[in-house]
Amino acid sequence: MAPIRENDDRMGNLNGDSSSDDAENLWADILSEVQSSSSSKLPTTRTVLVLGDNESGKTTLIAKLQGVEEPKKGSGLEYYYIDVKDEYRDEQARLNVWVLDGDPHHTGLLKYALKEETFSDTLAMLVVSMAQPWSVMETLNKWVEVLAEHIHKLRIPPDVMREYEQSLVRAFQAYTEPGDGPIATQAPPRGEVNPLHPPASGSEEESHLPLGELTLSRNLGIPIVVVVTKSDEISMLEKEHDFKDEHFDFIQQHIRRFCLKYGAAMFYTSVKDERNCDLLYRYLVHRIYGFPFTSPALVVDKDSVFVPAGWDNEKKISILHENMTTMKPDDPFEEVITKPATRKVVQRDAEIVAEDEQAFLAKMQAQLSKQPAPGSAPTPQAGTTEGMLANFFNSLLSKTPGQPGPNKAAVTRDAAAELERMTRGKKSLGETNNTSTDSQGPSS
Repeated sequence: MAPIRENDDRMGNLNGDSSSDDAENLWADILSEVQSSSSSKLPTTRTVLVLGDNESGKTTLIAKLQGVEEPKKGSGLEYYYIDVKDEYRDEQARLNVWVLDGDPHHTGLLKYALKEETFSDTLAMLVVSMAQPWSVMETLNKWVEVLAEHIHKLRIPPDVMREYEQSLVRAFQAYTEPGDGPIATQAPPRGEVNPLHPPASGSEEESHLPLGELTLSRNLGIPIVVVVTKSDEISMLEKEHDFKDEHFDFIQQHIRRFCLKYGAAMFYTSVKDERNCDLLYRYLVHRIYGFPFTSPALVVDKDSVFVPAGWDNEKKISILHENMTTMKPDDPFEEVITKPATRKVVQRDAEIVAEDEQAFLAKMQAQLSKQPAPGSAPTPQAGTTEGMLANFFNSLLSKTPGQPGPNKAAVTRDAAAELERMTRGKKSLGETNNTSTDSQGPSS
């Protein structure tokens, strides 16, 4: 607004100090200032749509971007917002965030988060977890197909969709390294300019290098950021699953090729170690609101990777191939990064409850007291042995319920006596057989 004194002078003109032309100019100036003030405010319609499996860390990541320590997880389609502040103009806005449940049955709820009228103001975030690297590519492909199918159902006119697609190409081609161009110094654009879909410059003299064959080969018309959460799990993968640097290079090159295909940026983050979370926030507000951004790509540390949209190409990705010795870059992902075998839970043997002692002894006594089958003649030893054993078990039985069993010392003596009788009987039978054989003598 103009200074107060100047406004007072102008208001004096309205009281008849000058002509009506001066009054019209005053109102024109006031309206211009109001429009300028309104256009300088941050837009309130900008949105981030978050897709990914359950347990991938979506809710925890958004809570970190919000500055919330204890995330509250819901179900279905969750809504959050992130406070965004323009430090240059001391303005604030709320960045809308929709998080879709990882259950495929909830994909129908996308119609409430991404509509035709909100498409141009939306950035999609695909979230996967390094805690399960063997499912990274499967998860990315699954959720990008969910997104593509939903976009296909939107009633966006073909010519408008082509413009969205071309705006992504322009944004990709316009990327410059921090310090080499306007990306590092520009203030947030105002008015009708939307950084998510930058308009054509209007100058045909502006030339850009052509995109590679893979780059934006599948253009969905919506900006995408791929976030790999829980990068702190890399150390665990090395210790417990024998992952080597070449495995992580193999994973990274597959994700970066995926990002090239859709024109996406890529982040490795860890809320636990506070790794790249602030960088992700700054990139989002740069990409969504046009805030200055001065951070270069990070591809050296395997747990802190950052690849901005527009920086990467197939030649840069091929550098990762140099460290691969036991695998080839084009090998199927699931054949190289295999899921560890599930450890079987050791089941303990079922507990065996011993039969009651008295019941067991009674059973043995009953079996021994049974008479031999008709027509069978027991051996001289058998009858005697069975009788002795029956007497032995009978001596062990408690005759009166509730009374203590027989004296252990007495039982031991009885058992020893029975064994002695059995031994003598066996010897006596052997001597009888020998005498009988000797008395027969040789046949004549």
